Amino acid sequence: MQNRIMITGAGSGLGRELALRWAREGCQLALADVNEAGLAETLKLVREAGGDGFTQRCDVRDYSQLTALAQACEERLGGIDVVINNAGVASGGFFNELSLEDWDWQIAINLMGVVKGCKAFLPLLQKSHGKIINIASMAALMQGPAMSNYNVAKAGVVALSESLLIELRDEQIGVHVVCPSFFQTNLLDSFRGPTPAMKQQVGKLLESSPISAADIAEYVYAEVAKGSFMILPHEQGRMAWALKQKNPQLLYDEMANMAGKMRSKTQAG
Repeated sequence: MQNRIMITGAGSGLGRELALRWAREGCQLALADVNEAGLAETLKLVREAGGDGFTQRCDVRDYSQLTALAQACEERLGGIDVVINNAGVASGGFFNELSLEDWDWQIAINLMGVVKGCKAFLPLLQKSHGKIINIASMAALMQGPAMSNYNVAKAGVVALSESLLIELRDEQIGVHVVCPSFFQTNLLDSFRGPTPAMKQQVGKLLESSPISAADIAEYVYAEVAKGSFMILPHEQGRMAWALKQKNPQLLYDEMANMAGKMRSKTQAG
């Protein structure tokens, strides 16, 4: 049984719910985040749910912290079976408003953080023939307006996952990529963008989501067990992806209309 799990961004939101889902199977969890108070709370909940494990502060931008985490997993758990690269931050703004620093920050965490997580844990996964689960976003597939740096980072996570799927098959390492749409989460705590109006609009989208982080964790757990590579937890997301594959131009037109509406709203705000 694959029962030693490492999760980045485990201090809150989807990371916490994924930890609790695996904890219910009695798994051992290595929980990482920059938010130590959140981590302590997650570990408490994990133990109540029937799992156990340890926490370690880890900033995914720093490769040495990830390799130290991998070493801790080897020492404390004897290895690792599943690596969930979940840590991420939100950002938004039209391309002309985003600074190069906004780009660097977004790519460093949401894309390179996943690259570094895969790299740091690959030697352990080669021993256990384990699984990599990378958390991307529907933004990787749909490229919504006013979030180009987020779209690019998350699209990179999908491309990385596809590359690893192909390269690691012979090593019997499973690879999965999860593309949730907006869902009820505290992602906005980390939101970075040029206009407060943009944050409000993203906030409205999150609030209107009919699906919770716990629902997504449940779906991810089931789809990983089935061996699905591309995991799309939202029904609307699955429909939108099917539409894009069939008629991409229709989707581009719809997104362009949305961009126009957003621009006029933020200017009015």
